[in-house]
Amino acid sequence: MVPPSMFDDASFDSYIPDPSEPSQAAAVQVCRQFAEGIAKRRAPRKGLFSRRHKATHGTGVYLDGGFGVGKTHLLTSIYHSCPEPKAFGTFVELTHVVGALGFNRAVEELSGHSVLCIDEFELDDPGDTMLVSRLLDELTSAGVSVAVTSNTLPEQLGEGRFAAKDFMREIRKISGIFESIRVDGPDYRHRNLPPAPDPVSDSRLEQEAEDVDGATLDDFGQLCKHLATLHPSKYNRLVDGVTMVCLEDVGPVPDQSIALRMVVLADRLYDSGIPVRNSGLKLDAIFTEEMLSGGYRKKYLRATSRLLALSRFETVGG
Repeated sequence: MVPPSMFDDASFDSYIPDPSEPSQAAAVQVCRQFAEGIAKRRAPRKGLFSRRHKATHGTGVYLDGGFGVGKTHLLTSIYHSCPEPKAFGTFVELTHVVGALGFNRAVEELSGHSVLCIDEFELDDPGDTMLVSRLLDELTSAGVSVAVTSNTLPEQLGEGRFAAKDFMREIRKISGIFESIRVDGPDYRHRNLPPAPDPVSDSRLEQEAEDVDGATLDDFGQLCKHLATLHPSKYNRLVDGVTMVCLEDVGPVPDQSIALRMVVLADRLYDSGIPVRNSGLKLDAIFTEEMLSGGYRKKYLRATSRLLALSRFETVGG
C-alpha cells in the first residue's frame, strides 16, 4: 500500500500553487503542518517514563476539491513526510484489503501505522462506506492519523461543498478529528492546453503500436469483454511493463458494469503514466450521457479527465 510510482518524487515543495487560487497555497501549509505533527508525535521520547507513553488519538485531514487540483499530490506528500510504518491506497483498494484480510486482521495490521492515506474516498456504496468508517474509528482510536481526498463535481464547486458535508455525515462518529481543506482551481491536466488529440486511423494506430517497444494493440470492444472476466484487483498486472496502450475502434462502453471496470483501468494507466492512443471516437465519448447523469458521475468524469491527459503523454519506448 504505497503511492503510484508517478508520485515517487511528490513533495510539498514540488507542489506549485496557482497564484490565482489562494486555497491551494493554504492547503499546502495545512498539509505540511499535519505531517509535521504526526512526525513529532511519533518521535522517540527521551524521558524516564517514555515507555509508559500511550499513543494519542489520531488526527485527520480531508482534502475536498474538483478534478485535477493536486489533491493526490498533496496526499502523497503527506505520506512521504510521515515516519514508517504507513500506508497509502485508494478507497477501493482499502476495501479490497479489508475483504482479503478480514476486518480484525486489517485493524491489527494497520493499527501501528503513523498515517493512513486514502485517495478518492467514495460515498456511493453505503456498505463500503460503513465498513471503512468503522475501520477508521478503530484505527484513529489506536493513534493512527488519517488523510483523505475526494472530488466535488464541477457544477457543485462553491455550492456548500457537498462532498465535504457528505463525508462528515457518513463518518459522523469520528468526524470531529477531521479538518476539511478546500482546494479550488481548474483541472491542471487540461489547463491552457489544446483539446485532446483526435483519434487516428486504424492503419496509423497499428503502425504506432508496431514502432513502440512494449506497446499493446487491442480492439476496444474485445478489451471491454476481457475486463468483464478479470477482477479489478488484477488490473495492475494487466498493465505491468506496458509502454503505450493503443485502442482500436473506441466507442461507448456497453453497460454500467463495464464502465466501472474501465474507470479502474483508467486509474491504473494513469498511476503508471502509460500513454494512450486510439482510433474510432474520442476518448471523452466512452461514457454515455445516461451514465454521466447517474450516481457514478464523479468516477466517469475523473476517468475521462485522466484518459484525455494520457492521450497527450509522449511515448516511453520506440
